[in-house]
Amino acid sequence: MEVLLDIIHAFDYDILVQIADHWRGGFSDTVWTAISMLGNGGALWIVTALILLFFRKTRRAGAAMLVALLIGLLVGNVLIKEWVMRPRPFVTHPDLIALLDPGDQWSFPSAHTLSSFAAATALCFFHQKSGLLACLVAALIGFSRLYACVHYPTDVLAGMLIGILCGLAAGWLTDRIADRIHTIRLRKGA
Repeated sequence: MEVLLDIIHAFDYDILVQIADHWRGGFSDTVWTAISMLGNGGALWIVTALILLFFRKTRRAGAAMLVALLIGLLVGNVLIKEWVMRPRPFVTHPDLIALLDPGDQWSFPSAHTLSSFAAATALCFFHQKSGLLACLVAALIGFSRLYACVHYPTDVLAGMLIGILCGLAAGWLTDRIADRIHTIRLRKGA
């Protein structure tokens, strides 16, 4: 098991070094830092979800996005991050320079990526075209975390997978609850 973890860690580090050596610098740093900030606190996704709640056609998607974000927060930040306690790449490898303050000390999983994919997947559950666009934004946010050297690739991959599961669970749960509420309203009106 230790050998496998060493191989994964070396793979993670090598990718970050490649990004730092071949991609970083100049205006690109500003662009990727700005993209990363879109995921701060899930604000982009919370605002999007709240806007969707105002319209009947998108109300379930907005609700599902908020549920997905809540599930992701509990699973990713409260449970997994505090259980794994993986240090950030720039802490473990002083040669990697972080472009921004990550906000907390633990790296696994990437909460920015997790919340982005959770919200995007929940949106995709109800509105595929706009959900796929949201998944593209989520992928850009995930890559930006690598670019900024605040996460390892496996942190971002785990955030993506956990986020997708949270989004699917939230979409399913929201759909079932909304159907139940609709059925109750129909019975009361009859």
